[in-house]
Amino acid sequence: MTQGIIENLITQFTKLPGIGRKTAQRLAFFVLAMPPEEAKGIARAIIDVKDKGRFCSVCFNITDTDPCGICSDQSRDRSAICVVEEPSNIVAVEKTRSFRGTYHVLLGALSPVDGVTPDRLKITELIRRVQSDNVREIILATNPNTKGEITARYITEVLKPLNVKITRIAYGLPIGSDIEFADEVTLTKSIEGRREM
Repeated sequence: MTQGIIENLITQFTKLPGIGRKTAQRLAFFVLAMPPEEAKGIARAIIDVKDKGRFCSVCFNITDTDPCGICSDQSRDRSAICVVEEPSNIVAVEKTRSFRGTYHVLLGALSPVDGVTPDRLKITELIRRVQSDNVREIILATNPNTKGEITARYITEVLKPLNVKITRIAYGLPIGSDIEFADEVTLTKSIEGRREM
């Protein structure tokens, strides 16, 4: 074994988001110490997701079947669509086990400065779904940042003529936190999003 193959593995790990050189080095030596079948299992999983992964033709989630498992699940409420920016957002919402509708992935957020205009997102496809699928509610779950807010406002404007209920997820203080440590924007949104007890 030469130092070159370990260095190459470290370099490859640093290409992953949030992985710096030290973490990449720890991961590389962890993989080296793994039983061969476990390491090969990780490698096969990466190859499988690259070879077989594609976007669902309905919601644009990542899937290996088309339509995806959520879109083909007949127990889902098709009258409610939760709109998210990225497929990873679906994983987060599904963890809550509180939403039983379907999803629509935009594959990004509006950012004219970065060249991300409405035609680069899956907004036209969302409009088609609302027009043809008896949708009663669109839940906008874009990120609570400038791009997410611009995207939510744009979608609200284009869907208004379609006579569908449009809601926005609430955001504010996380459970278990102290008000004194909250930033002004988070606290403002918490106050604006208050509900009757």
